Amino acid sequence: MVTKACTKCHRIMDEERCAICNIPTSKNWSGFLIVVDPEKSNIASDLHITLPGEYALRVR
Repeated sequence: MVTKACTKCHRIMDEERCAICNIPTSKNWSGFLIVVDPEKSNIASDLHITLPGEYALRVR
């Protein structure tokens, strides 16, 4: 199965549509970020991430 990322929220998943944004996902992504505690993470704050999970840094 190919791992994909949401083109809006950048969350990584296997589905064709994002479960959070309900928009199509893309196979063309790069960079990998795991957010455990978004409230205490400066990087999550800079990227406007509010939920823990796996994220792509760049999605096309």
